[in-house]
Amino acid sequence: MANLKSSKKDIRRTARRKERNGEDRTELRTYARLLIKAIKSGDKTEALTVFSKLSSKLDRAAKTKLIHKKNADRKKSRMALRINSIEAKAA
Repeated sequence: MANLKSSKKDIRRTARRKERNGEDRTELRTYARLLIKAIKSGDKTEALTVFSKLSSKLDRAAKTKLIHKKNADRKKSRMALRINSIEAKAA
């Protein structure tokens, strides 16, 4: 148990950050799941819409250091390849 006032504040601050980070991570996973679902259904317009939102969320997560920038870039790149594969299958 913390004794100093600043230590108690740090504990409260850490708890708030952990809760917010958990929500943000959950949101990232949700958008990734929605994108994969759209890709599997073959709906390119829906996939592009969700990809745009996911890309924005990943960039924001990287900006706030929730995930590493290169991790965000890698996820965006792999999802873009999957979206492009929809077109290749249709052709």
